[in-house]
Amino acid sequence: MSRGRPRTTCTLRVAELFAGVGGFRLGLERAGGYQVVYSNQWEPGRRKQHASAIYVDRFGAQHHDNRDIATVPVEEVPAHDVLVGGFPCQDYSVASTLRNARGLVGRKGVLWWQIHRLLRDHPHPPAHLVLENVDRLLGSPAGQRGRDLAVMLSSLWGLGYAVEWRVINAADYGMPQRRRRVFLVGHRLDRMSPLKAELLQADGVLSRAFPYALKHERPSLQLERDLRKLSERFNRNGDRSPFGNAGVMLNGVVLTRDVVAVHPGPFTALGDILQAEKEVPDDFRIPRSELKRWRYLKGAKREERQVSRNGFAYNYSEGAMAFPDPLDRPGRTLVTGEGGKAPSRFKHVVCVDGRRYRRLTPVELERLNMFPDDHTAGAPDTWRAFFMGNALVVGVVERIGRALTVFHEQRER
Repeated sequence: MSRGRPRTTCTLRVAELFAGVGGFRLGLERAGGYQVVYSNQWEPGRRKQHASAIYVDRFGAQHHDNRDIATVPVEEVPAHDVLVGGFPCQDYSVASTLRNARGLVGRKGVLWWQIHRLLRDHPHPPAHLVLENVDRLLGSPAGQRGRDLAVMLSSLWGLGYAVEWRVINAADYGMPQRRRRVFLVGHRLDRMSPLKAELLQADGVLSRAFPYALKHERPSLQLERDLRKLSERFNRNGDRSPFGNAGVMLNGVVLTRDVVAVHPGPFTALGDILQAEKEVPDDFRIPRSELKRWRYLKGAKREERQVSRNGFAYNYSEGAMAFPDPLDRPGRTLVTGEGGKAPSRFKHVVCVDGRRYRRLTPVELERLNMFPDDHTAGAPDTWRAFFMGNALVVGVVERIGRALTVFHEQRER
């Protein structure tokens, strides 16, 4: 295995971190022009590494690493042109309360620094990086809105990268799930022909892959190089993040804006990806006796509740969710708790014939993320749902991959 300077050909070599069950790999393989030379997937605290096992079953064990990335010496990672990863998002996710959303200092948020370590210490840093996270990253943490993204951007500036970012809702571009994620695409300046921020903003990878219309500009920002000072000072007590849903960073200067998707169609609805009813196992049917509980959990509420440990009473309210889920719209965002029979507010429920209600099957969950049918077969159904709740929409990565190939060929020195 070569460990010299990455080749500059139309085949870009990829290192995939936090690989899960291989969503990034699938998208890049569909885009064409990529070869995965290293993948790493390890879930802390798990005796059986289900996701890693699925990855190996689908793609083979060659080049795959099932160790804690923090313990992997950078020299053991082969030379690569592109570093990709959907780094763990629990510390930024809307599934966390604001009190518990700890960002870069959280238990999973600190894994950002493993990406930083590889970029900083590898003898041949990659020309590009493509990272994915929840869109709440733009406003994390609660007391200093946008601080975590500012620290990431400034640290990448210090490593010699320019960065584009964009919040992408997959459904806005015809895909079957309403899943909003922020993608960061970085370019190492010493590997690219001279870049200008305005060029990245107008004709970068993300603007090519996902056409948009400008909603409004935001003021530009100048980042600090000193990460400690930046972390302490950035937007102290700010009630609004200075970052729009799109932007670029070059040499510490941030240009940011709010944009809306432009996609004339076609669009994919939840009903388009469902299996034939005769293929759905009975285990996914909801007994009539349980429908009342499902309706309660999905319905609007305004009620008094008590904290059991101290008897404190408080008023609780939440809005109604569609029940069943509409078949003529894209599916809602998948969550990791989508599996299992227990009634839940957040699980998808469909009713195709007007009589029988059911949960989504593992194959349908895979289709919502544009994975091949039965990609996760072999794991328990609850784990298969967990994988898809953690995964990304493969079609988004495919579009980024196609645009990145063109950008690389045009801009590489």
